[in-house]
Amino acid sequence: MVRRGRRAGRPRLVVHALRPDQAREPGPHRTGGEALPAAGMNTAPTRISDVSTRVGFVVSKAVGTAVVRHRVTRRLRHLMRDRLPALPAGTLVVVRALPPAADAPSRELGADLDAALRKLRILDPDVPATGSR
Repeated sequence: MVRRGRRAGRPRLVVHALRPDQAREPGPHRTGGEALPAAGMNTAPTRISDVSTRVGFVVSKAVGTAVVRHRVTRRLRHLMRDRLPALPAGTLVVVRALPPAADAPSRELGADLDAALRKLRILDPDVPATGSR
């Protein structure tokens, strides 16, 4: 996803996104657009065949202690939950928190998230920011 998707960086987080129409395009080093299963993995439908939008979070130790990292993850999960209906079906999103996210209020995280999603053109600019109380 990181190689074929798009990335938008903000001061407190980086958002990687792969839309369904990008997922089916061949990558630069592959002949097909489907993900290859790892050895011993189930060869059932790949993540590309899913039609639901999926979001993952990366919060490294650079952000803070385990308590701080889990707090940041919970806040990001809550913010993304409000934005999921506005995303195209089948979009894969990874939100990577940067160290300034540890001290940022939810309103600032929400503003960074909205700005990144708009920059990636997967969030409609006319949709009001929800969850940024």
